[in-house]
Amino acid sequence: MIDTHAHLYDVHFQEDMPFHIKEIQEAGVTEVWLPNCDLESWTDLKKLSTAYPDFVHPMIGLHPTYVKENYLAELAALKSELEQTKVVAIGEIGLDYYWDTTFAAEQMDALQQQCHWALEKGLWVDIHCRKAYTDLIKTFKLPEFKELRGIIHCFSGDAREAKVLTDLGFLLGIGGVITYKNTTLFQDIKDIPLSHIVLETDAPYLSPVPFRGKPNSPKNIPLIAQKLADLFEIPLTELVQQTNQNANKLKATSGY
Repeated sequence: MIDTHAHLYDVHFQEDMPFHIKEIQEAGVTEVWLPNCDLESWTDLKKLSTAYPDFVHPMIGLHPTYVKENYLAELAALKSELEQTKVVAIGEIGLDYYWDTTFAAEQMDALQQQCHWALEKGLWVDIHCRKAYTDLIKTFKLPEFKELRGIIHCFSGDAREAKVLTDLGFLLGIGGVITYKNTTLFQDIKDIPLSHIVLETDAPYLSPVPFRGKPNSPKNIPLIAQKLADLFEIPLTELVQQTNQNANKLKATSGY
């Protein structure tokens, strides 16, 4: 199984990384893709991806909630790193209006700049979006982003937004939320072809049941996969084969 989105460089894992890597691999996880947050997190992310090059794959980008007054300087520094580092994607980038919209305009500028990086480099994008799907879709419908592809990480939109985004060529990242009792997530994605879905944990966040409230880990991907297989009423092996195929096909577009 492939975890397409996990912050494995987080402080929660750093004290005993070999132990965590062993646990994750023993759970049947073959790859973990690492989304970046800002210039500071990039240091730890790059170090981890260098130490385990066959197991963890780096992305680079400025997370929308880290877009502040100094965002242009952060972008310039990350762009410089991009020029000298091989990455699987640009991410995680996007829009987040959940807590604060003070820097909404700057978030949009950062998103569009980084989408252009992806197009220039032949990379896909890993998208973070909360309470901003209208603006995100409007942006991705612009002619300049017609060729853009990627993953909508931790998809939290409605059924219409799921269809629009997958029609535009994006995959939906599904994680621990699918196991929550009161979620409507499956109702919103049930008509989406399985060819547009990938697995993720967003570790150490959003742990699946029965570990909700505890730090998440890529080792929990089997719980998410099993829940999705049950909901789609298909064998687990079929679910894993298809989501792996989707992830590998996207990764190949980056030449990684």
